[in-house]
Amino acid sequence: MGAKEDILNKIQILITNHFKTPEEAFAFFDKDGDGKMTKGEIVELLKKAEINGFIRGMVSAKLVEGYDKSGDELIDWQEFKQAIAKIQ
Repeated sequence: MGAKEDILNKIQILITNHFKTPEEAFAFFDKDGDGKMTKGEIVELLKKAEINGFIRGMVSAKLVEGYDKSGDELIDWQEFKQAIAKIQ
């Protein structure tokens, strides 16, 4: 299993084991409740998913780069849902 697959697997395990739904996970990590996750909020998700601290910043930037379709450098619910669909 490659690094990307390992990271996605850890995120899936976190969401599956600690939340009833992906929506609940999104709401939990969207600390300010604005409907969008910042890179900092994504880093917190990665921390809870036990992603190595050294690479969290890089991974959060890549997640935003890969899934931010609106170009606002944030991940909204629709973008998060698309990312989760690729994991499952």
